Amino acid sequence: MPEIVLTNLTKRWGKFYAVDNLNLVIDDNAFVTLLGPSGCGKTTTLRMIAGLETPTSGRITIGDTVVFDSELGINIPPNKRRVGFLFQNYALWPNMTVYQNISFGLGNVKEEAPTVDFEARKLDALIYALTRASEVSRIVNECIDKKGRLDDDRALLRLIDTFEISVYTAKTLMDYKLHEADDVSKAAGEIIIRLKAELQNQYTKQKAAGYELNDKHEVMKNGQVVKSVRKYTKEEIDLIVRRVSRIVKIGMFMDRYPSELSGGQQQRVAIARTLAPEPTVLFMDEPLSNLDAKLRLEMRSELQRLHIDTGSTFIYVTHDQMEAMTLATKICLIDNGVLQQYDKPMDVYNRPNNLFVADFVGNPAINFVEGKGRQEADGSIGLSIFDNAKAKFVAREQLDLALWQKQEDEADESARNALAEKQKDKKNVEKENADVTFKHHIAKVDEFEAIDDESIVTDNDFVIGIRPEFIKIGDQCSLEGEIYSSMPTGMEITVKIRIGQFLLTAVVFGGVLYEIGQRVKIDFEGDGIMLFSRKSGSFIAQGSLFLQ
Repeated sequence: MPEIVLTNLTKRWGKFYAVDNLNLVIDDNAFVTLLGPSGCGKTTTLRMIAGLETPTSGRITIGDTVVFDSELGINIPPNKRRVGFLFQNYALWPNMTVYQNISFGLGNVKEEAPTVDFEARKLDALIYALTRASEVSRIVNECIDKKGRLDDDRALLRLIDTFEISVYTAKTLMDYKLHEADDVSKAAGEIIIRLKAELQNQYTKQKAAGYELNDKHEVMKNGQVVKSVRKYTKEEIDLIVRRVSRIVKIGMFMDRYPSELSGGQQQRVAIARTLAPEPTVLFMDEPLSNLDAKLRLEMRSELQRLHIDTGSTFIYVTHDQMEAMTLATKICLIDNGVLQQYDKPMDVYNRPNNLFVADFVGNPAINFVEGKGRQEADGSIGLSIFDNAKAKFVAREQLDLALWQKQEDEADESARNALAEKQKDKKNVEKENADVTFKHHIAKVDEFEAIDDESIVTDNDFVIGIRPEFIKIGDQCSLEGEIYSSMPTGMEITVKIRIGQFLLTAVVFGGVLYEIGQRVKIDFEGDGIMLFSRKSGSFIAQGSLFLQ
């Protein structure tokens, strides 16, 4: 599968930037989720890669082919990019059967392909099946009911799936009626002798014409496969349909119409139809949003397996961070058209680039606690949190806070200078949906909109990010609080703890129950607590938070 490279990709309508200068490399066989809030530019990015939307500027490369370049005037149409697109509403034809939906479009495909001796291929498939004659007989006999009637459709389907053959080859195999033979092996042996003679005759014909056949029954000349521009044959189309239906397990629904299928089954049909042309890249735009919660969970598992089975590159759009975390090999998190972080799921969760990423990823959401302090001589950072409670943050790795803040200021100045230079360009269009610093949310008992009376945020102002699983409740803990709410979900319980006017969310595993109003003590455990700059919102370090 090809590598996909996006270079300075931008899409705007007037002054509104849907995607702003996106740079991204999607590796071979990756499962990348484009994640972000509604309207952030996920679907627009997907549509630009697929060729359904024309970028304003930038460059898109799929494998060795440049499919879009604004400067060179290159814009290859979608049907030439060998990509598959799975829509949110499935877009199945209601008047067509499942088989017809999957095969739709394959009959019109006309491209360069190897020349195949289909008669030789069919003979070889029959010979292979007949070497397992007892299995063929058993399969057919198992499809005979108590009244002695043979369910032809069921028998054909089982033969197709067992031997990975087309329906036409399966029908020929059925016509041999091995299940009625007194001696199955003898009957199969006689047929094999005849078929081998016919197969040898095919090889002889090809040789007389100056050709030979390889092990895939492709026609070869001078050691090279002979290719020609042609359409798929009916047998090739059937083999493709049967192959993809096996992958998504819908072989038994071939004669049904979409209205006769459940939501999950319709989803599988849509996936099979997308896989049929063997796209180099598979795009999915929130394909599970129409399913119920239980079915969504099952289909996530199926998509994960499908990614492994097909070996394709998957690009998946979602606003559901749980889907992104469970499916992706990498998450591309976008906000307001700007890339915020592109990393492995657990890296995005454990080491978010900024407050927005930390807030968006995680369920239950991360706890934010504001603190004021400075770095001590031993490297730790003394903090005042909540209502003047004292705490100490110890970074997991050595941290020179003054140096970090200097580098942050230099990067900020460099970004401002670059923006100023960009604005001098007469071709530049000012961004209407301007980027603003993310405003983190501090959970409190009585929340109301108030004017922030702190006019200046300094380098001594921090935000501490505490995942719910890092809050420990126990009698020997340091900070007193009160249970504000308690929500058991089975194997875990989500608890909100009141500390003065502040609320913290904790996740407790096990069968512990808490009553509302119950007094408890908490501590923060582990070295996964995050420290952010309140001034810029950027991630500073991970470490431990000790209450004093």
